[in-house]
Amino acid sequence: MKKRCDWCENDLLYMAYHDEEWGVPLHDDRALFEFLVLEGAQAGLSWLTILKKRENYRKAFHNFDCKKVAAYTEEDVCRLLADPGIVRNRLKINSAIQNARTAIKIKEEFGSFDAYLWHYVDGTPKQNAWKSMAELPASTELSGLISKDLKKRGFNFVGPTIIYALMQAVGMVNDHTVDCFRYEEIKETSRAAF
Repeated sequence: MKKRCDWCENDLLYMAYHDEEWGVPLHDDRALFEFLVLEGAQAGLSWLTILKKRENYRKAFHNFDCKKVAAYTEEDVCRLLADPGIVRNRLKINSAIQNARTAIKIKEEFGSFDAYLWHYVDGTPKQNAWKSMAELPASTELSGLISKDLKKRGFNFVGPTIIYALMQAVGMVNDHTVDCFRYEEIKETSRAAF
C-alpha cells in the first residue's frame, strides 16, 4: 500500500485527486480559473464536498470558460441558485462571475492568468519538506501577498487561506509530506518542467 498524505483518507475520489492532480504544476488558464472558483466555493466546507460536485460545476459554469462566465446575467445567477449539483450560495456564485471578469483583465495585463499567478514564485514551484500534516501552514506570507493584490484588483473569496490552498492544488508549492509517495515524484516533475 502506498503511503499518502494523511488528508486524503480512504475515499477513492480523494485518493485519485491526491495521486493525479494535487501539487502538479498547472499552467492552463481555464484550469487555474476552475481551481480559483472551486477553492472559493469550498470556504466553510470540505474539499471532498467540492470534489464530489466538480463535474456539476463544470457543466453549470460552462467548463469555467472565463468569457462565458463573465457574461453571466441575473438569469444565470438564478439558474445556478436552483442547481442542486453545486453549492447554492449567492455570494459564492456572484464571486465566480466577478472573478471571471477580473481574470480577463489580468490576462490583458499579464498575457495570461498563468503568468500572473506563477510570477509570484518566479515560475518555479517552492519545494517544502513537511514531515507531517501538522506542520503545513493554513496560509503564508506569500499567500497573503497574493490575496491582497487579488482583492485590490476586484477578486472575491480570495483570502490568504483560500489562496494557499490554490497554490498547493496547482503546484506552486509542493506540500506533500516527505513520506508520501508523491513528494519525490512532484519534486522531479517540477525540476523537469523548469
